[in-house]
Amino acid sequence: MFRFDRAEKVVDRYDSLGATATPVAAGGETVHLTCLVIEPGGTIGAHPAPVGQLFLVIAGDGWVAGADGQRVPVSAGDGVRWEPGEEHASGTATGLTALAVEGPSLLLLATPGPRATS
Repeated sequence: MFRFDRAEKVVDRYDSLGATATPVAAGGETVHLTCLVIEPGGTIGAHPAPVGQLFLVIAGDGWVAGADGQRVPVSAGDGVRWEPGEEHASGTATGLTALAVEGPSLLLLATPGPRATS
């Protein structure tokens, strides 16, 4: 057993605010899994994805934005894929926890489609 929400590293690059990251797992040098916690009112500022990246919201709600800066709402159960070099940002008014999976050859197995509504 282990905890993956330990807030081990403050995310302060890219004008980020109120965000922490905990490395969880890695597959050699190619795949990394990180738990991201964004506190209420926090953001991870715009930056390019270094490799293919999945942003999987596991708790809370907030927004993500691409290069155009347009904020798209996300909540628990939503996933976003960013391609290498794709500019993106995220944030929340109320708090959000996400798992970030990064790797050069991520194969998305989930079927893209409209968000579920509740």
